[in-house]
Amino acid sequence: MTAQQTPARRSPAPLPGPAGRMMGGPVERSMDFKGSGRRLLGRLRPDRAVLYGVLAMSAVSITLSVIGPLWLGRATDLVFAGVVGRQTPEGAAKDEVVESARRAGDDNIADMLSAMDFTPGQGIDFGAVGAVLLTALAIYGAAGLFMLVQGRLAALAINRTVYRLREDVRAKLSRLPLAYFDRQPRGEVLSRATNDIDNIAQTLQQTMSQLLNSLLTVVGVLVMMFWVSPLLALVALVTVPVSVVVATAVGKRAQPQFVAQWKTTGQLNAHIEEMYTGHALVKVFGRQRESAEAFREQNEALYRSGFRAQFISGIIQPAMMFIGNLSYVLVAVVGGLRVASGALSLGDVQAFIQYSRQFSQPLTQVASMANLLQSGVASAERVFGLLDEEEQRPDGPSPSPSSSPSSSPAGPGRPAGRGGRVALEHVSFRYQPEKPLIEDLSVAVEPGQTVAIVGPTGAGKTTLVNLLMRFYEVTGGRITLDGTDIAALPREELRSRIGMVLQDTWLFGGTIAENIAYGAADPGAVSRERIEEAARAAHADRFVRTLPDGYDTVIDDDGTGVSAGEKQLLTIARAFLSDPVILVLDEATSSVDTRTEVLIQHAMAGLSAGRTSFVIAHRLSTIRDADVILVMESGAIVEQGTHESLLAAGGAYARLYAAQFAEAVAEVD
Repeated sequence: MTAQQTPARRSPAPLPGPAGRMMGGPVERSMDFKGSGRRLLGRLRPDRAVLYGVLAMSAVSITLSVIGPLWLGRATDLVFAGVVGRQTPEGAAKDEVVESARRAGDDNIADMLSAMDFTPGQGIDFGAVGAVLLTALAIYGAAGLFMLVQGRLAALAINRTVYRLREDVRAKLSRLPLAYFDRQPRGEVLSRATNDIDNIAQTLQQTMSQLLNSLLTVVGVLVMMFWVSPLLALVALVTVPVSVVVATAVGKRAQPQFVAQWKTTGQLNAHIEEMYTGHALVKVFGRQRESAEAFREQNEALYRSGFRAQFISGIIQPAMMFIGNLSYVLVAVVGGLRVASGALSLGDVQAFIQYSRQFSQPLTQVASMANLLQSGVASAERVFGLLDEEEQRPDGPSPSPSSSPSSSPAGPGRPAGRGGRVALEHVSFRYQPEKPLIEDLSVAVEPGQTVAIVGPTGAGKTTLVNLLMRFYEVTGGRITLDGTDIAALPREELRSRIGMVLQDTWLFGGTIAENIAYGAADPGAVSRERIEEAARAAHADRFVRTLPDGYDTVIDDDGTGVSAGEKQLLTIARAFLSDPVILVLDEATSSVDTRTEVLIQHAMAGLSAGRTSFVIAHRLSTIRDADVILVMESGAIVEQGTHESLLAAGGAYARLYAAQFAEAVAEVD
């Protein structure tokens, strides 16, 4: 397969995180709730037109909703006026009834009657009451319809925003350097890309419309409350400062717990992912108890932070309900006194009590959504932290056609001599600034040569290949391909010329034919004949045809149903199909048996014709026929030559060879 399509092997010396970082997780930092919240809302900006529609629909719906209680209050006044009118003498004037009550000493009743619109002797006008109620029903029905449209528009804007956010995260992951993935557990990265984005979507869906409706409801109800009775409006507002203080105090205590909750979620996911992918080794070494204990500790930490976050934020709603009930009691008492004094009608007080409920309910709802908001913003900060990670250095402008490496026609049987000269000129590299790994390394590899790289673990063999692939950038010197600095080449163009087979095989869920075709520039256009030809060249055709469905056999991403050696043969077939200019084989035959290894070596000899090949190997028997063998120790090339010349020199290579094949124990420097 081409290198750009192959997951990079983890470096032997990953970049460590700052002191105190657990499991390579994100750096713990204070939660910037306002900044992250504003940034999250800013991602809705491309859907401004839809949001304006949401605002308009919400404004109309809320306006109709706050008008509704006035009509219900009017219906109450009509009913009450009918009850009073039926109990008064027919034919008498309203003023006479009021004056009669005053002469009887009932001044409060007289004041109340003077504020009412009733006709003595007449009962309830059910026609008028029905018309008012139908009008109120139409108002509430229209409000509900506008609210439905608002909900649909809000869902459209939110889903578009989350879609773009997922796309940005996917694109960001493709631009991040290998160093980021070396220091971050896969489970942590997956948690940010899945759990945190899902939590953001849930938060926006459950809070955005509700927050907008609550804000408009508070404004609309407040206007109506002052219009009905400024005194009662001021009474209702007495409890607002108390509500704000309570919500703010509780929110500040809950926010750190939400940050800890999602941080611990990422760590737990990382642990589960590691234990699942390595479950065979866990069982082999009998580490189930230690693994379960680590899981228990992290699960306990997640339980504690989650419980604290939900418990503390859960205090807000009952506290706000209690404060709202205090406001309700105050409004009822003062409103009753105003009705008794004739300053307000009974319908006005009824409408005002509904307004007081409508006024306190949004405040309670906003407070109860504090846990969702804090949780969502905590997830947003984690996603933004990923989006803000330093990216790999962007590609420079493409070199001119005359200076770029010569391209080669695709397809089997391409002629030799198509380029592939690789030169390392005074290359230096270090994972950590204070710890040099490779210093002043120079070597030239001619087109068509097979270069073997050997040395003890940690010598820098795989690092050298990572530099050639530009998974890492050199810190000094340069690497050229056919005379062109690879730093001046687009990464995609560079990696399209390199076929890489790793020690760690990678397959995806699909058919065997699709897995092999993945190495081609256009997998969908690859014929079955080319796929089978590549499989035969890699000696994979024989075992593939023994499977139930042959090349159409479906395997999962773990390669269930095929052995480790067979998976390696499939990845080698993938590399055959890519037909690259340069081959990189990083312990490519480590998982196959001796007989298959010999067959693959013969196949590789044919594949390597006209290509530059880099072979990293620990088993020195596999690289005897290499044109050049580079022996690396501590990031430097200490010896180079052919197998025979290096053995005759009696140096580091001879000691490595003796350590593998001699009966005596040899010291490996």
